[in-house]
Amino acid sequence: MKGKMFLSAEEVAGKLGVSMAYAYKLIRTLNGDLQKRGFITISGRVSTQYFFEKLYGSNAGGGKGEKNAGIQG
Repeated sequence: MKGKMFLSAEEVAGKLGVSMAYAYKLIRTLNGDLQKRGFITISGRVSTQYFFEKLYGSNAGGGKGEKNAGIQG
């Protein structure tokens, strides 16, 4: 599998141009959504696929191999 399944807070902050504190807050929110749907999450990391779906409505920022990263369904 190519591409990263998860983004770190540093990567989220860099992609969005926000502070690390906000990146962690966003990751907690996204992971909370995933947990409510029954998915397992990793603190301080967010599914690459879910990140792009929630922020851009698609896999717009994902590269090759990231389409199925993180969650399925």
